[in-house]
Amino acid sequence: MRSVLVAVLVSLLVSILSTPVAIRLFRSRGFGQEIRDDGPESHQSKRGTPTMGGAVIIVSAVVGYLAAHLLVSGPHRGPTATGVLLLYLFAGLGVVGFLDDFIKIRKQRSLGLNATAKFGGQLFVGVSFAILALRFKDGRGLSPASTHLSFVRDIPQISFGAVFFVVVAYVVISGASNAVNLTDGLDGLAAGSAAMVFGAYTAISFYQFRNACGTAVTGGCYQVRDPLDVALVAAAAMAACFGFLWWNATPARIFMGDTGSLALGGLLAGIAIVTKTELLLVVLGGLFVVETLSVLLQVGVFKLRRRRLFNMAPIHHHFELAGWAETTVIVRFWIIAGLAVAFGIGLFYAEFISYGLPG
Repeated sequence: MRSVLVAVLVSLLVSILSTPVAIRLFRSRGFGQEIRDDGPESHQSKRGTPTMGGAVIIVSAVVGYLAAHLLVSGPHRGPTATGVLLLYLFAGLGVVGFLDDFIKIRKQRSLGLNATAKFGGQLFVGVSFAILALRFKDGRGLSPASTHLSFVRDIPQISFGAVFFVVVAYVVISGASNAVNLTDGLDGLAAGSAAMVFGAYTAISFYQFRNACGTAVTGGCYQVRDPLDVALVAAAAMAACFGFLWWNATPARIFMGDTGSLALGGLLAGIAIVTKTELLLVVLGGLFVVETLSVLLQVGVFKLRRRRLFNMAPIHHHFELAGWAETTVIVRFWIIAGLAVAFGIGLFYAEFISYGLPG
């Protein structure tokens, strides 16, 4: 538990103290956000706000994770294969997002990488993570990921095989990263919502660590490799989001950009894969699912009936155009995100106690 607290504290301090430095640096370099011409009129005033703040989130989380290993001694000291792979996924998708943001700034347009380049970057990082996650078995024969579909643990009746697992893992990673990217349209909305889900995964991973197979727990134990290290990554990411949110809350002084949104979404997917809770992520990240579905429905209805289902998609813009204040939309969407997280944690715990409480 001490290592988790150290990861939180260090990551939070680095994030909240270094973000103002990034704001000054990015502003001096002219790294300002471009705004969609077809977006809400009120957003035009945000043009030029420093972006690529997601780099601060990534650095803060990595520093917090490493500090937890350096400052806390014990049998679990030292990075694990699972932790390193998650950080690779986190930083790798952050690089893809950084390139996207950088091109937007250089070309002075709201679109960065073309679809092929962005897809290729996500494909390389996601597939390489999935392949490596099936390797590096520990003494119990557990690798960071398994080839089974999972809800709150592996579903033994559904096995993909190594090749198809890589495809499924990429779909999960790409879907989650793009879902958070779509949600990142209002000040603090994505950072606050992601922090809640990372908080849930901190609790879930630590619970898996305390109830791992081979401990005193017998029924309902968890066959997960390096759950404590996963908790460190999730806790560090949560704290980094909260620190960044201090400056990203409305009126935002900096945006995370695709650098942050793609990285955060990808990390959520990676944590879901290694904790064997892939389907549970759909519940925990319910807000991100709603935002993504709103875009799909908008496009689908328009193609079929040549009319718009919402004023604008993603759905948070629909409520803005309906007259809601931006802060009202953000807070109410945070409430939805919190309810989804609470429901997801409830499902996780209910499944565990269905085996009978230990002792």
